[in-house]
This record gives sequence, structure tokens and C-alpha cells, in this order.
Amino acid sequence: MTIRVGSRSFSMPDLGAENPLPMVGVPLENPYRISSGDIPQEIIDGSQFGNPANLYPYTEQSAYERNCSDRELTTVVLENDRVRAVFLPELGGRLWELFDKKHGKQLLHSPDTIQFANLALRNAWFAGGIEWNIGTRGHSPTTCAPLHSALVQRPDGSEALRMWEFDRLREVVFQIDAWLPDDSDVLLVAVRLRNPNDFSVPMYWWTNAAVPQTADSRVVVPAGWAFGSNYDGGISRVSPTDDGGVDCTWPAASLRARDFFFDIPPRSRRWIVNADRDGDGLAMVSTPRLRGRKLFVWGQGTGGDSWQRWLTPNGAQYAEIQAGLAQTQFQHLELPAGAEWSWVEAYGNSRMNVEIAHGNDWDAVVGHASERVAALIPEDVLESAQAFADLAPQRSVLAGTGWGALEAVRRRRHGLPWIDETGTPFAPTSMTAGQRPWLDLLEHRGFAGAITFVRGADWAALLAAEPDGVHTLMHRAVMAHAGGDLDGARALYSQSIGHVPNAIAYRGLALLGVDERDNFPLACELEPGNAFLLVEAATTAISVGDAEGALRLIENARATERSGRIRLLEAQASAAAGQTDRAATILREGLEVADLREGENAMAALWSEIVPDEPIPARYQFSMNDEG
Repeated sequence: MTIRVGSRSFSMPDLGAENPLPMVGVPLENPYRISSGDIPQEIIDGSQFGNPANLYPYTEQSAYERNCSDRELTTVVLENDRVRAVFLPELGGRLWELFDKKHGKQLLHSPDTIQFANLALRNAWFAGGIEWNIGTRGHSPTTCAPLHSALVQRPDGSEALRMWEFDRLREVVFQIDAWLPDDSDVLLVAVRLRNPNDFSVPMYWWTNAAVPQTADSRVVVPAGWAFGSNYDGGISRVSPTDDGGVDCTWPAASLRARDFFFDIPPRSRRWIVNADRDGDGLAMVSTPRLRGRKLFVWGQGTGGDSWQRWLTPNGAQYAEIQAGLAQTQFQHLELPAGAEWSWVEAYGNSRMNVEIAHGNDWDAVVGHASERVAALIPEDVLESAQAFADLAPQRSVLAGTGWGALEAVRRRRHGLPWIDETGTPFAPTSMTAGQRPWLDLLEHRGFAGAITFVRGADWAALLAAEPDGVHTLMHRAVMAHAGGDLDGARALYSQSIGHVPNAIAYRGLALLGVDERDNFPLACELEPGNAFLLVEAATTAISVGDAEGALRLIENARATERSGRIRLLEAQASAAAGQTDRAATILREGLEVADLREGENAMAALWSEIVPDEPIPARYQFSMNDEG
């Protein structure tokens, strides 16, 4: 087995600078609380536990556009005589390719273009490969961010790839070790989650694999039932082979976007398999801690087709097979204080007999797939995979963010528990301009302001000990806002403005419902080139019935900031203000909103409102509920 560190050119947009506005509003991915139906109490309870009020201290990644150019990305390739795996540590550690060399099969959906779209917790996401999701329901805050990456020498002398990071939402450390033994048909991946806190935290993890979808591909799981959810708020117990007359184990058969969380019997082995026209396809197998298995399909409706083309412009379609800690993605589990959880996953080619895999006897299909999984990676072999999570990295590949290093300093200074960093070091040199103002505050060198954000009572106390000023008061206000102390936030925002009027404070007051029609325009006047702020302000103005105010905001903004999103807001505000001809003109000229949110159907709704006698153009239809 060899490991090669190199680079590859990808056609992709520039991710752009992060949105400077703190994420103190509701999460982009709304919590899904289940309260009734034929659903186990465990799932109901889990859906009502641990849902974050916001994604603070993270900031949004929403500055990308649709135009692509060639860009170099770091790659780490693990290869033996049978399998080749390609990782992208700069983009969340994504396992981008898994190629079965013996049978000439690409087991993952790996499109020619990396196309960012608004599907993640911090907005930016892209389709393809296998991604790692931690924290809460949705695509992870780190899915489009670099992970610390290094090579580790295993006890047998071979090398492995290690990737790790500090998750700022749950304040835990996660690591991913990947290795490929010389004689192995499977790539092995070990995941470890560590909670250094003296309190328990809600935990969520799902490993998501995008697999090629054709008319001949079928997904097999050792389950006869599933919990099916739509994008209309419903969840129900269904038979995946007879979901309203449709056998949805064939992803291409589903009429609309759909999730199937499989009800695997407790003592059954945990796996999910994709089988194409030849019986080939990805098998995802794990040790028992990774309990859940899911199939996601886009469906055959116009909206699903639009999303597929939006995410994969070259036309290839995909489905997702996934594995998670809980039975469904609506649940959080409780990771105890000081605890660590770990498991091992294996990915390889299932190599099923196609006649059995595509047969009508589901029990026979499952039985055959179970045999193939056992042959691919016996249960005892996976269970006994040698742990090496605490071995020190030997050769650095890439530095992740500096937040883990800052967290280590913070905890040591304040006598708080932290991890043993031997296996996952957070080097002080990883800290950059985003962390240095906070390091200065920790080391009592004063606070001159920061464009990044932190959370925690000790940070608030450090700021409170500093002389009152616009920066200290504004950051204290943001912390109070994110933490739910809304009265305190209002007072601190106002005090901050009293020192020096600033856009963050005006915007914070507007988000708290204080004179939205005045405070958002005041924020925009202070930062006329801030497109992120303009979008929030215009969106809020429309929502409170001030369409004319929204139009004034847009017209006063710099012309160069007229993105597709702002043009859509202009059309919506025009329609609401009775200027339907202006709205129709914008729609007819053609809109492309780069950060269109998953399930957002605003363009189709607006077309129906102002051009009711004409069919909605397919390019404007992104509904997750329509059927083919």
C-alpha cells in the first residue's frame, strides 16, 4: 500500500470570504421535532433533545457564485493493488473517489465539477464522495473547511491518513483515520469523538456517501421497514419495497425527494449496499456503534431534476447512502462528560450476483447481500481492526483552522479539562488573524476588536473586564444574543452604538425586533458594500410588509453588488409593492441565485403570482415535494 500527497486541478468556484455577520439567528437547517405518529418514543425524545438555537460562533460561507475555474486542491491518495482512494483534506476531508481497480468501477459519485450550493449548516456544500457530518442535523460546519491532516505510522509499519478538528458548536474533538492494508478489498476508516468538557453534550454523526444513480441501481439494507420522511414535515413507518405502491429500494423509482431511515433489527450487522446493473456498488459496513442507515433520493419530479443538474452540471445523477450514530437524523444522542466514542467503517465493492440483487424476493436479496458483506469484510476482522488513535502524526499534510489551538490555550489558562493532544495536536502556529485578537485577550494584552466570534462565559467575563468600547460591547452583545439573553443583548447593542455607531449592533437590534424598519437601513448606510447585510435587510423589510423600504435599500446599494439573490429580492419587493411589470421583467431576463437554499421554491412561487397564465420555467422549479 502506498500513500501519496499531491494536488489535482478541479473545476470549481471560488468559495469566497466568510460572511462577517454572526450566526445568531435560527439555524439554516430547522430542527425537526417529531411529536406523534407510529414512531418509537426513542426517536420522538431524540428529536426534542439537543437542537441548537443557532450556529454561533460559526459564520456563513455564502460568498461563492456559479462561475467555475480551474483550482488546485491538495489530495491524499491511498492505493494498493485492488483499491484507490482519493481524499480532499481542504474540503472537510471529503473522500472524493473510491475506485475498484480489479473490476474497473468507480464506487462513488465523483463529478467533474465541484459546485457549491446552499445545503449545509453554514450554507456552502457540494455533491460527491463521502463526507463526515458532526454536530447537528445537516451538512457539517466543517464540510467546506480544511481539516488538520497528517500521515501516521501504524504499529505494523504501514502508514495511515489522519484528519482532525475541533467542532466549535459542540466543543468536541473529532478525528478520522483512514488506511488500506496491502491485501484488502476495503478501505478502513476509524472515527473517534472526544468530549473534553465536564458536562455532557448533544451529539450527532452521519457518514454520507453519494453513489451513482441509474435506472439499474438498487440499495439493499437488512431491514423490512423504514421511517420515511418527506419535505412537508411528515414522517411515517413504511415498507421501502412498497412505499405507496413504489419499490423505493430502486432510487430511480422514487417520485419525489425522500428519506428512508431503515429499521434494522438490533442484533443485525450494520451495513448498506448499492448494486448497479452488474451487481457492483459501494458497500458501507461498520461496527455496531454506528447504528443508523439511510437512503436519500431526489425523486423524479421537476424540482429533484433541477437540484441534480444544479449540483452536478454534467448531468450524472446520484443518490446517498448514509450511516449514523442514531436511528434517524432527527435525533441527538448524549455524549457524556469526558467520554469518547469510536467505531470503524469499511467501504468496498459489494460484488453481488445481479440476478439475485435485482430479484423480487426481498429476503433473498438481503440474505445474498449479507453473505457478500461477510465475504468482503468479516465481522470479527472489522471488530478487531487495530486501534492507533493516540499515535503521534509523523508528517504534516495540511493545517486546519486555529480554533483548536486557541481552545487549548483557553482551557489551560482557566483550568478547564482538555484532551491529550498526542494523536491530534493543535499547533499554536495554526492560529491566524482570526484567532490572534482572542489570544491577546486571553493573555491580557487588551482587545482591539475581531471580525470572528467566540462563545463561552469566560470569554464574556474577559471582555467585561476590559474598558468599555465599541468592540468589547458589540462582542458582549453578540454573545448575549447567541446565548439567549435577549434583554442583555439589546442593552449592550445600544451601548455599543452609543460609543460608535456600527452595523453589527444595528443589525443585532433589528434581529431582536427593535425598529427593524430603521435599524437595518442604518446598518446598511454604514456598510453600503456589504451584500450579506443588504440581503438580510431587504429580506426582513419584505417580511414585515415594507416592500418600498426593501426597494430603497436595493437601489441605494452599490450596483456591483447586484447578485442573483439581490435581483430576486428586487423582484419580490417589486411584486409586493404592486410593480408587477418590473418583477416580471427581472424574471424574464433570467435569474440564477447561487445560494439557493435546499427546498427553496421562491422563483417558481413568484412566477406563479405575477405571470399566472404562463407555465413556470423548469429552471425556476426547485420544489422538494413535486412528483414526476
